Amino acid sequence: MSKENRVQRKLKSRHITMIAIGGCIGSGLFMTSGQAISNAGPGGALLAYLLIGLMVYFLMTSLGEMATYLPTSGSFSTYASRYVDPSLGFALGWNYWFNWVITVAVDIELSALAVSYWEPMRILPAWVWSMIFLLIIIGLNSLSVQVYGESEYWFALIKVVTVIVFLVIGCLTIFGILGGPFIGLENLTVGEAPFIGEDSSLSSKILAAIGVFLIAGYSFQGTELIGVTAGESENPERAIPKAVKQVFWRILIFYVLAIIVIGLLIPYTSEDLMGAASAEEIAKSPFTIVFQNAGFAFAASVMNAVILTSILSAGNSGMFASTRMLYAMSKENQAFPIFSKLNKNGTPINSLIATTLVIVTVLLIQKTSDGAYTYIVAASGLTGFIAWLGIAISHYRFRRAYIKQGKDLNELKYKAKWFPVGPILALILCIIVIVGQDTQLITKGVVDWGAIVTTYMGIPVFLFFYLYHKIKYKTKLIPLEKVDLSKNID
Repeated sequence: MSKENRVQRKLKSRHITMIAIGGCIGSGLFMTSGQAISNAGPGGALLAYLLIGLMVYFLMTSLGEMATYLPTSGSFSTYASRYVDPSLGFALGWNYWFNWVITVAVDIELSALAVSYWEPMRILPAWVWSMIFLLIIIGLNSLSVQVYGESEYWFALIKVVTVIVFLVIGCLTIFGILGGPFIGLENLTVGEAPFIGEDSSLSSKILAAIGVFLIAGYSFQGTELIGVTAGESENPERAIPKAVKQVFWRILIFYVLAIIVIGLLIPYTSEDLMGAASAEEIAKSPFTIVFQNAGFAFAASVMNAVILTSILSAGNSGMFASTRMLYAMSKENQAFPIFSKLNKNGTPINSLIATTLVIVTVLLIQKTSDGAYTYIVAASGLTGFIAWLGIAISHYRFRRAYIKQGKDLNELKYKAKWFPVGPILALILCIIVIVGQDTQLITKGVVDWGAIVTTYMGIPVFLFFYLYHKIKYKTKLIPLEKVDLSKNID
């Protein structure tokens, strides 16, 4: 592929590392971590985040092995097409594009809510703020990929610093140095803590923890972005392994320690943990509560600024991921050729324009039809987990084909540990999370068809793309000996 017809490799190692770190730090940690503790207790929440963190670690090592071997913007869509079945790659690619389109639209709406927290900013209506933030995101994505990388570097750094400060202040509060007397472990034994359920039975507590798997899973979505950025990394063989190796430690520090601190400082019975689910309820964020209890008067305002940064970061990354996925699918004849056109900065400009038009359409639908908007959002709900399934399956097939074709594993620049345990464990946990979306159906046998449709709608949408391609092109599972293990990404 000529340099004029491919994206530019300008992302530095520090960009990839911070994108990887920032990918899983967002409103999921800042806002909904309290809800996880409220639903399953501090012990149940900690268990859920540990298990999902372990799953994500294995997924990222699997993705890291493939991305280091074949760095491409198509990421797991390309890997599924090459190592499993072209129909699977087609469905994964289009579903992932659609998911990020919806995510960007939602983030733009949330950013307007976050800005309205400050009364002087209410001088402009919410839709104007939404358009302003959309234009900012378009601007960052239309320039060189280095601009995107630099913006994400600083967005991620703000989030990282916030979490580190929170952990320090939280620990000082626990030991009575800030905010009052020594707290210790007393909140771990409030009521039925550390593990709670609808009743005192073990099965109820286990199901409550499984219910939190969903919250934890959504919190970690975005870590797979390192696979998409691999196609524009200056030195993917160095940058990708470095980023992947930090996954375990950032999960341990940023999520597990944060859950421990919140569980120690705020009892699961506190109503303050119940409603922190949107930017409108910033005062109920467990981060805000901890900062305020430690005596920081402007905690809510500062956390609102951090969360606004996180929302913009998610929207910025979502636009990048969706345009690159559409570009990559175009190069692989899974989308119209026009979407592979690049501007002088190496940006897939037609993919950016098309993605923006769909985002605006979704925003207009949200304004005119709440019912239609609900189903559109629901259709993208499981896409992240389906993408993770695709990563696990693709890596399992890649490694088996690599051995089947007589290649030496020692030649891999980065090798995922614990194969095949890693991808198989990740696959099983992913299926548990997907099936466990509707806990009412599992725990009580309550059939609410409206809720089931909106909860599991992402599955038939994925199957539609898969079956459409399968029927049209009559593809089959690629035999291991015929799997394309070349490094050609034309």
